[in-house]
Amino acid sequence: MISRRRSVTRRMTSLLHNKTTIIYGAGGGLGSGIALTFAREGATVFLAGRTRRSLDRVAAQIEAAGGRAEVSVVDALDAAAVDEHVQAVVADAGGVDVSLNLISRGDVQGTPLIEMRESDLMAPVTAGLRSNFLTARAAARQMVSQGSGVILSLTSGSSRGAAPLMGGTGPADAATEALMRYLAAEIGPRGVRVLGLWTAGVPETFALEEDSNPARVATGLNAEQIEAIIAPRTMLQRSPRLEQVARAAAFLASDHAAGITGTILNVTCGLVPGF
Repeated sequence: MISRRRSVTRRMTSLLHNKTTIIYGAGGGLGSGIALTFAREGATVFLAGRTRRSLDRVAAQIEAAGGRAEVSVVDALDAAAVDEHVQAVVADAGGVDVSLNLISRGDVQGTPLIEMRESDLMAPVTAGLRSNFLTARAAARQMVSQGSGVILSLTSGSSRGAAPLMGGTGPADAATEALMRYLAAEIGPRGVRVLGLWTAGVPETFALEEDSNPARVATGLNAEQIEAIIAPRTMLQRSPRLEQVARAAAFLASDHAAGITGTILNVTCGLVPGF
């Protein structure tokens, strides 16, 4: 009886107890880590992405740990597919409490701007802005009708810096962040919070060996190499860890952050000054 009471207490005090969460790009390095943390914090996690194999792997990890997950193959650049998926989640769970977009944008880095093709510059801008608009719009329509909800996005903080060889990453970040500020102003009075996270160079996301790993494809770097590059440039002299980013996202999504909207939480270990 004592152990059962403790179990119930843990569930009730979890950050995301009984929250319904959609994570786009949930099969990737960041997506899988955040999905696992959200599930541990009590959320039912709807995993969305383009590759069922990677989504099934994350779902199996969540369920093995006692969490709840559902998998759907969704192209977050397809407006009809996004809208249909949100409607299906609402039909299943009764609503949507949190929506988080973590899809890869096709960033091309390491090429000087004067040598870069127009298509490589525009790819992350177009994909990032379009996808964040489509997923945020679909979630916001439901959340406004509920009178509550949280929409999260993640960028690298490159919109604030002037680092060389970053290609379209900075412009893509800036476009997404501006969209989210506008959205926060429009739907805040109707009970919906809109927030972002900055993070960059999370070593665990470079550790996967698959050729399709977006972080490795964009930079050509592995986990050890990105740590060696990023850590000396941060105020804390280390790179942010996946668990730290995931816990920060869970806090923003939770009712503990109910007084926070229209801003970005800096989880870069001081790589990007936020003052």
